[in-house]
Amino acid sequence: MRGTSRASLEAVENRFTPVVRAAGGQARRISEELFALVDALDSSSSLRRTLADPSVEGDPKSALVARVLDGADPRTVEIAQALVRSRWSSDADLAGATERIAFRALLSSAEADGTLGLVEDELFGLTRSLAGQREVRRYLLDDAYPAQARGELVDRILGDQGTATTRAVARRAAVAPRGRRFVTTLNHVGDLIAELRSREVATVVAAAPLTPTQTDRLAALLGRALGRPVQVNVVVDPHVVGGLRVQAGPDVIDSTVLSRLADARRQLAG
Repeated sequence: MRGTSRASLEAVENRFTPVVRAAGGQARRISEELFALVDALDSSSSLRRTLADPSVEGDPKSALVARVLDGADPRTVEIAQALVRSRWSSDADLAGATERIAFRALLSSAEADGTLGLVEDELFGLTRSLAGQREVRRYLLDDAYPAQARGELVDRILGDQGTATTRAVARRAAVAPRGRRFVTTLNHVGDLIAELRSREVATVVAAAPLTPTQTDRLAALLGRALGRPVQVNVVVDPHVVGGLRVQAGPDVIDSTVLSRLADARRQLAG
């Protein structure tokens, strides 16, 4: 998001994050109701345009979204009304912002029951397990397959493993991809967990596993560079000849041998 969209989202998040966290286990209901609103926005272009239209006064939009959420938790309605009163660069940004806060509410329920760290580990493990499963990843994105079938596939992949929150995140990512790859949504939720835990997540791609000492040293170096604690997740890729590729949010630090060779070829070609 950009411009007024980003400012609007931050304002709503700053206002309602404490409310959602204080809801404890009830935050799961808030998340489900906000996801239902996302689905309504995605399925109705007229509703989406009306609620995001800056030329429409806030009161009518607030009344409309309250009718859409009839019977919902009052906190859900209050969040939705704050969102529709905000200014958005496009109507798609409204749905995206609603989804982001819905995921934050779901994660807040895990924070309340003490499983947030486990959810983070499980989502990373699921992402890593799909690294070589190209057909599965394609199936989870393809709208040609019914949403219910994609959700059932995730259920089969997880089996009886995973917390309730992990399963809810994974199923939501499969059933309502919203144009994103399944793993992209899991990574996005991982970033939200890092925000809740006031730290950064760095994904490190290496040719071989790092030792605990190496992982701790790298986390300390990245923490000093980024100015906040860093959780290091290591992905082993045998195609990486040497060095490391580190991604922390939008920042990528690539020091692999292959990257250096590519740079050399570009310089010679120039």
